[in-house]
Amino acid sequence: MSTTDDAHFTVEAPLTTLPTALADAARQDGVCARRLLETVEGPRSSLEQRLIAATLLGVVGDPRTPPVPAVLTVRGGRTTIGLAEERVAAVARAWAHVGVEEPWIAKEAPEHPVTLGDFAIGAYPVTNHQYLCFLLDRGYPRRPATWQLGSYPWQSGNHPVCGVTPEDAQAYLSWLGEISGRAFRLPTEAEWEYAAKGPQGWEYPWGEEFRAELANTRESGPHTTTPVGVYPRGRSPFGVWDMAGNVEELTSDDYAPYPGGVVVDDHLSRTLGRYRVTRGGSFARFGDLARTRRRHGAFPSPLYPIGFRVALTTTDDRKGPSDAQ
Repeated sequence: MSTTDDAHFTVEAPLTTLPTALADAARQDGVCARRLLETVEGPRSSLEQRLIAATLLGVVGDPRTPPVPAVLTVRGGRTTIGLAEERVAAVARAWAHVGVEEPWIAKEAPEHPVTLGDFAIGAYPVTNHQYLCFLLDRGYPRRPATWQLGSYPWQSGNHPVCGVTPEDAQAYLSWLGEISGRAFRLPTEAEWEYAAKGPQGWEYPWGEEFRAELANTRESGPHTTTPVGVYPRGRSPFGVWDMAGNVEELTSDDYAPYPGGVVVDDHLSRTLGRYRVTRGGSFARFGDLARTRRRHGAFPSPLYPIGFRVALTTTDDRKGPSDAQ
């Protein structure tokens, strides 16, 4: 086959950024990033207002998504992770209407003590724009599976990237460490859970009861990713955004039973064998996966969009939020 034929049947388009003329035109029309940000993260704005403002913010340049992600610092210490065994059946019954089975919840048991060092965690999930910076600079060959024809979705630049593998995330984190001089990594399961539920041990990042209006899950209705940080009342006790819904997030841990627990052989293990734990649920799934203790995985289906957020080990920066640079 000739070179011309090869080009004709090439699937992926060249990587390009947001059209500069479009961003310039928006600014000339008086679109102001500062005012948009006030709407996006303002709890008095309606969801519709926040979504519109965040979409425009993605066009003119979202200051919340620099190439090096902003992080929030979490003070470590002694805490408990997981679910008490006596609560497993009740949680499963509460979500039986969306097909939840008791063994899925049993993976969260038993509740057990852990000691965490101080750490920092991404204020938001890594976005399409931030991932693009990596692809353009590193020349990494594999693009997110959700990017149509492999092209950068400039209209969704401030949405969380999804359709990535643990290997993709690690390549991004290695690059990020090189350009920032800091040892970025994925959060552990325990770190992720603690950052989501806080010292109060909440069932959801915002409290004990599920509230569909506080996160982008199947119940709330967008049915696609949304810009990061448009659910201000859904932030975790540490101020971390989007820890429920939007996209499932990779952790650094493969699934294994908690100390004193049993191996749960479910559809994930039978399909994937060994698999990496994901947390937080997504726009495509129901609120049971938005629970702070819920353990899931990257099941191969469009129903499970997989993204990630960054983490750092830290012992001296306790102020957050801070720019990781």
